[in-house]
This record gives sequence, structure tokens and C-alpha cells, in this order.
Amino acid sequence: MGLGPPELIIVLIIVLVLFGGAKLPKLAKSLGEAQREFKKGQDDGDKPKTDEASSEATKPSDSAS
Repeated sequence: MGLGPPELIIVLIIVLVLFGGAKLPKLAKSLGEAQREFKKGQDDGDKPKTDEASSEATKPSDSAS
């Protein structure tokens, strides 16, 4: 069940009809940003989290006047 060239052309024509030529660059940009955020979220999930909150809790506050 792969997508060949004829199927991709049909999908592109449908997208063009639905969104119009003027909105396609904005749509492509938002899809790219969403993909970038998704990959960033996956990468962040793989890294061990540092305990920054506890290190800030031990710092003296400047508001103690």
C-alpha cells in the first residue's frame, strides 16, 4: 500500500483546491514548524532532565528586604 507518483499528484491537486495557491506557503511553513517541534520534543524526551528547579530554590532571594 505505497504511494506512487499518480497518487501523490492527486493528493497535491486536492490540497491545492482546498487551500488555494495563496495559502500553500503558510501551510507548508506551519507544517515545517510542527515537524520541528515534534522532533525537538522527541529529542528532549531522550535526554535526562536536569534538576534546575531545586538549584534555584537554594539560591537566596533578592526580595528579602
